[in-house]
Amino acid sequence: MSLVRPGASHTLRRWREVLVALGLAALGLWWALTGFGLLAWIGWAMIVAAAALGLAGVQRVRFRRGAGGPGVVVVDEGLIAYLGPVTGGAVALSEITALALDPDGPHWVLRQPGQPALRIPLDAEGAEALFDAFAALPGLRTEHMLARMRRPGPVSEILWQRHMHPTSYPRLH
Repeated sequence: MSLVRPGASHTLRRWREVLVALGLAALGLWWALTGFGLLAWIGWAMIVAAAALGLAGVQRVRFRRGAGGPGVVVVDEGLIAYLGPVTGGAVALSEITALALDPDGPHWVLRQPGQPALRIPLDAEGAEALFDAFAALPGLRTEHMLARMRRPGPVSEILWQRHMHPTSYPRLH
């Protein structure tokens, strides 16, 4: 039996990074204003670190859609797997050629060469782990992705696409 209501517990878990950042900032501010010498400098450094952690935490809160959607997402060592009630599949992070957001559903659409696109609902169980996986994609604009999640357009929109470089060059002679 828990002494905390389930709704309050869910909200605290959702905002956990931001709450840790606030606690770190409060401790850093206390050390910065009341400490002397090295402790004061450590306090100021803690405030800067807390600001960075807080910004990252707010981005994660904006990414989390909750749970209860169809299927389960598992991210393990560069492999994104979706186990759905009707469809499913796995994509290696290094093999993704495009990431899109389809407003019908809404779904993440992960494309890879030679395979059908993997469609993952935004509210699938474990989908919050996709934030770190998508952040590893080179050149992905996180703020743009979060804005599109909040206000999806009428059609599917490509959020990121890998620049393909030819592996061999044709010879003239």
